[in-house]
Amino acid sequence: MRRQNLYDYKLPPNWERGDSFIIETFWVIIFKPIVSSFIPGSSWRKLVLTIFGAKFGKSVRLNIGLKVKFPWKLIVGDFSWIGEDTWIDNIELVSIADNVCISQGVYFCTGNHNYKKMSFDLIANPIKVDSHAWIGAKSIIGPGYKIGKGSVITLGSVIKKDIPPNTILKNNRIFKI
Repeated sequence: MRRQNLYDYKLPPNWERGDSFIIETFWVIIFKPIVSSFIPGSSWRKLVLTIFGAKFGKSVRLNIGLKVKFPWKLIVGDFSWIGEDTWIDNIELVSIADNVCISQGVYFCTGNHNYKKMSFDLIANPIKVDSHAWIGAKSIIGPGYKIGKGSVITLGSVIKKDIPPNTILKNNRIFKI
C-alpha cells in the first residue's frame, strides 16, 4: 500500500518562491483578489500584474476571473488573449508567446508531487506556449510541457507531453494541420 510521510516533504533543489515575503503578502492578501475579480478591463489588470513583476507585450487581453499565483513568473507576448477564469498556477515560469489564444477556464499547472516517494517531494517545471497557438476551454497543461507554434488544443484536453508545432490535439491524439 502506498503511503506518504509529509514530515519528510522536500522542495526541489534551488527552488525559490521568487519575490520577498512582504511583496508576496501584499500580492496574496490585497491585489490577487482584485485581479481575479469580476471587474472588467485588461489595462488595469496588466498594470497591477506588471507592478508585481509580470511581463506583457502589446495589446494583451486579460479577462475576469484570472488567477495568477506568482506574477513575477509570468511572461505574455504581443496580441495574446487570456480568457475568463484561467488559472496560472505558476510556481515556475509560464511563458506565453505572441498571438496566443487561451480560452476560458484553462489551468496551467507548473508543479506536482512525486507520488512514488513517501516524502511527496515537489516537482516544478516551466510551461511554454509558442506563438499562434490556441488552447481550448477547460484544458489542463501539466508541468514542463511545451505547446508548439500554431498548435490547437481542443476543448477539455489534458496536456501530458510536448505538443509539436502545427498540430491539433484532440481526444489525446495528435493530428497534423
